[in-house]
Amino acid sequence: MLRRRLTSLITASIHTAQNHYQKPTSLFPPSARLQLDSVHFLQCRSDISKPSCQFGGLRAYSSLLALNDLRDNPGARKQKTRKGRGIGSGKGKTAGRGHKGQKARGTMKFGFEGGQTPLRRRLPKRGFKNPFSLTFQPVGLGKIAKLINAGKIDSSELITMKTLKDSGAIGKQIEDGVRLMGRGAEHIKWPIHLEVSRVTVRAKAAVEAAGGSVRRVYYNKLGLRALLKPEWFEKKGRLLPRAARPPPKQKDKVDSIGRLPAPTKPIPFTTEEKEAMPASTA
Repeated sequence: MLRRRLTSLITASIHTAQNHYQKPTSLFPPSARLQLDSVHFLQCRSDISKPSCQFGGLRAYSSLLALNDLRDNPGARKQKTRKGRGIGSGKGKTAGRGHKGQKARGTMKFGFEGGQTPLRRRLPKRGFKNPFSLTFQPVGLGKIAKLINAGKIDSSELITMKTLKDSGAIGKQIEDGVRLMGRGAEHIKWPIHLEVSRVTVRAKAAVEAAGGSVRRVYYNKLGLRALLKPEWFEKKGRLLPRAARPPPKQKDKVDSIGRLPAPTKPIPFTTEEKEAMPASTA
C-alpha cells in the first residue's frame, strides 16, 4: 500500500515539473521574437542584476565564461599520498619503505653511500681559489667621453669612482675597484683628471697626451663603501672611516692612499712620484 502511494506521488511531481518548465506558446512570429530577444539582451548587458533580466530562473550573462565555471585542467592538481592508512591504499603498514634496514628506520647525512667512499671523495680535486685575487670593474675612455659630451660628468672637476658610479658609467656592484681601459681613447681631446684603482698603459698614455692625469688610489672594502655610499654611514650614525694603507703586495701597484670623503680636486704628482712610477701601470 505504501509503495503504491509513493509511486503515485513521484509520478505526479514529475508531471508538475514538466508542465512548469514547458515553453509557453508565443503570439509573435519567430523573426519578431529574435528582435525582442536582442533588444532585451542589450538592455540587460549593462546591469544583469535587474529582475527583468531573469529568463525562467536563469540569469542572462553577457559572456559565456563565469567565475563559478573556472576549473583546473584534469590532472593539474595531484592529491597527496596518504601513507600508513590501511593495506587497501597500497601504502599502508610499512608505507612503501619495506621491511627493516637503515632506509626503513631513519635518514642518513647527505652524500652517505652506506660506508663506501662517496662520490665527492672518489673524484679528484681540480683548481683552487686564490684568496688574494681582486675583481675590478672595467670602464673605457670612450664611455667617459660620451658622458662628458652628454653633460653627465663635469670634466673640469676630479673624476672619481663615485662620479663614474653616479653617472652610470659603471654598475652598482663594485667589488674591489675600477680599472680604466683604453677603449675609445681617440675621443679624449681635452684634459681630464681621474682617480681609479687600476689603469692600463694605453689609457694612461692617452689621458696624459691630452694634458690630464690618472692616479691609482687604494681603498679597502670599508673605504670603498665610504667613498661610494657615504649616506649609509650617516644613516647609521657613524663617522666615515680613515683611509687604510695598502698591503705590502699592492704598494707597487698604487700611487697613493684614497681620500675620504670623495675628493673634488686632483693631487699633482711630485717629481719623486713620477720617477718612482714603474713602466707598466696596469
